[in-house]
Amino acid sequence: MASMMRQLARAAGILLLAGTVAHAQTSPVRVRGTITGLNGNVLSVKARDGKMLEVNLADNVTVGATKRITLADIKAGDYVGVTSMKRPDGTMVAVEVHVLPASVPPGSFPWDLEPGSTMTNANVTAKVDSAKGHELTLDFKTGTQKIFVPDNVPVAATEPGDRSMLKPGESVFMVAQSTDGKLTASRVQVSKNGVKPPQ
Repeated sequence: MASMMRQLARAAGILLLAGTVAHAQTSPVRVRGTITGLNGNVLSVKARDGKMLEVNLADNVTVGATKRITLADIKAGDYVGVTSMKRPDGTMVAVEVHVLPASVPPGSFPWDLEPGSTMTNANVTAKVDSAKGHELTLDFKTGTQKIFVPDNVPVAATEPGDRSMLKPGESVFMVAQSTDGKLTASRVQVSKNGVKPPQ
């Protein structure tokens, strides 16, 4: 009987530990919106769906400022992120292009900017210009992707910023971590001179 009780107690302890671990798991959340305030390390953001969010910033948070560039500024070897949509003929067409920090993981995966959108983070291996627009060839670890870039597509890059740029009215994008509903972030991309961060 005592042996059975010990086994039951051990099993209950294992289940409690498993529940605690699962309860503490974090998940990434993409935060897009407009800053409404900054109180200490708590950044208040009105998300694009109208929800009010509070994001706890790390003490050493990295702030990236967004600046406008042109596709002519992008050259072979640059590391970029391209948000794109697929046409009925299978052609991938860019919605926006942005030069990325090397710390952003490479790959091509579904994106939540618009239904059916894709994000491709990769090195530029070729750029072909034509009368209709431009074509970028992107190379990442698991494949290669060609994306057509119309002339009117926004192109941006990142330059170092600081916390003083996190002012009400500025646009932000960040990948926060959600733990038990609490959002935390160690990096924020913010608008500058009206140029919005990549979405």
